Amino acid sequence: MGDGAALADRIAERRAGVGDPEALVGELRRALVLVPYDRGGLWTAEFGGIRWVCGFTDEAALARFAEERALVEGAGDASRSWEYAVFRGARLLDEVIPAMGVPAGVAVNVADPDGAMLFPPVVGIVPDGVAVDADADVPGGGRRL
Repeated sequence: MGDGAALADRIAERRAGVGDPEALVGELRRALVLVPYDRGGLWTAEFGGIRWVCGFTDEAALARFAEERALVEGAGDASRSWEYAVFRGARLLDEVIPAMGVPAGVAVNVADPDGAMLFPPVVGIVPDGVAVDADADVPGGGRRL
């Protein structure tokens, strides 16, 4: 358990409109996620006012990202050596995201248009203390995901 293939499978289910969102978050928490380094820190991107830690389910997904970066940057970047750290998803969500000090989430397999998934900084995904919706009322009560 905890391999990237299982996370990729849960992502595919959700993208197909089936599967359980809580099971998807649980799978991320169990999975080993590869996060490349960028200038001495973890590779992140900003979008929509959120800082996204870019993680990958395996080296092949990371390689696709490297190829996309090479196209965007117009250089032979894909052939360079990409250093990365391996994190358990729970550590990313419970330790790394809160330490960033800004609204942050995890973006998985961002170079795969049919396999990418965002895990935003909301209650049920990140700790309540850093969730952007922690003070929001939930219509009808219940848990947010």
